[in-house]
Amino acid sequence: MNYWDIIFIGIYLPLTVIIYNFIKQKNRWKVLLISSYIFFWSISGKLLIYLLMTTLLMHYFGLWITEIRNEMDDTLANSDKSLKKEIKNKYKARERKILIFTILIIVGMLIILKYSEFLGKNINTVLEFISFPIQINIQKYMIPIGISFYTMQAISYICDIYLGKIKADRNIRRLALFISFFPQIMEGPICRYSQTADKLWEGRDITYENLTFGIQRILYGILKKTIIADRLNPLILNVFDNYAKYDGGIITASAALYTLQLYMDFSGTMDIVIGIAEIFGVDLPENFRQPFFSKTISEFWTRWHITLGTWFKDYIYYPVLMSKRCKKLMKPSKKILGNYFGTLFVSSIALFCVWFLNGVWHGSGWNYIFFGMYHFVLIITGRLIEPAVKSVNKKLHINSNNFIYFGLQIIRTTCLVFIGEMFFRANGLKSGISMFVKLITQFKFNSLINGNMLSLGLDKKDFMVIFAVTIIIFVIGILRERGIRIRHSISKRNIVIRWLIYYVLILMIIILGAYGLGYKPVDPMYAQF
Repeated sequence: MNYWDIIFIGIYLPLTVIIYNFIKQKNRWKVLLISSYIFFWSISGKLLIYLLMTTLLMHYFGLWITEIRNEMDDTLANSDKSLKKEIKNKYKARERKILIFTILIIVGMLIILKYSEFLGKNINTVLEFISFPIQINIQKYMIPIGISFYTMQAISYICDIYLGKIKADRNIRRLALFISFFPQIMEGPICRYSQTADKLWEGRDITYENLTFGIQRILYGILKKTIIADRLNPLILNVFDNYAKYDGGIITASAALYTLQLYMDFSGTMDIVIGIAEIFGVDLPENFRQPFFSKTISEFWTRWHITLGTWFKDYIYYPVLMSKRCKKLMKPSKKILGNYFGTLFVSSIALFCVWFLNGVWHGSGWNYIFFGMYHFVLIITGRLIEPAVKSVNKKLHINSNNFIYFGLQIIRTTCLVFIGEMFFRANGLKSGISMFVKLITQFKFNSLINGNMLSLGLDKKDFMVIFAVTIIIFVIGILRERGIRIRHSISKRNIVIRWLIYYVLILMIIILGAYGLGYKPVDPMYAQF
């Protein structure tokens, strides 16, 4: 099942909602948990065992850390003041060992299942290069859906217990529901325990407002997914699989259209996911905030896949930056390079860790690692030249808030994003480099207007539909950027206008959606990560 399949939308979700609504409130968590496990099993089958193992690890190791902390508190209460620091350090060291051990097991499962083939191939390449007579036997494993997402939720849960942000939950059923909630298991958003666990367990009533708002969000997501993302798929497959046949103009257009496809697919799925959760009274965190209005690459990544970015910031960036080695390095760095560049030098170490892991998280391929390093270099470069840019603007009396200046910044950032996503989508790093070289050396603007674009799998009607719906979504984005709450504005209209909007959405999906004969269903693009 996918979130937009007719089986899910027409049968599975309504059936879950009906059962949930008519059962006693204290038992509603059971409906959500059973529905979540059935949904996961329908996609990953017996690989459900890995989700269960992760849940058990979270539960028992979380309780272990809590027991040690309680033991420490009891010991401190009965100890002399002079010994308290030593006792606290001793217990903290034990907690840290359990934390590291737990993370190693959870991440170890992810590495074995997702990266063993990639690691094996690269090790064999090195062994062959040095003429070593032995080769590693490469194993390829089936990967459960959403493993990268629920692994990060599991790590955040254990870390938050260690940091004292939350207490370990003794109710393993509540923990199981938090980690497996069916709307978010496939592509996120990546939630913290404190954000959703209690809301899922409460079994809130399905209100008219939640139901209508949820359905609106679901329809909007399906519109993005089926009309734009799925419609673009034949062109994207054709060009990226056969890039050698096309010039730089076609490749440039395809990189831009792939970025559009990825955004519509992922943000559309997030709309569906958040809409489903909203029906049950659960507020999931937003994962997108109009990313193509960003002035810099750094800003772009605070607006795109927001929960992934905040996860890396909280559990990688700050821990590395606040580590003893980075703290020791900060003072001499500031002394030699000055406050701004000294701080930037040390923070770049933490930022490198973030973007290396970000690239690896997305997939087991060198193009994903390159994707991470590409954005690392762009962000660091932007911060390095920021003081000089401000100085030049001041001397030339350039207003950085000027509409034209602002627009040029957005265009520059968007173009850099297109290049990064081209490497991200390419069939390997070599293919990405070849496409980039053709983009630079063989760019022909004429190929964009001479009809060649119509030979790639889409006709004029397809492009007209994509353009028209993209404009609608762009306008909605502008309204959101200005703080206009569109759904609340619609809810205040009379019933005729409200239902007219609903019917227009439904008819657009039915008439313009890419499905049926001639279209291969496109799986959620981020689910593979």
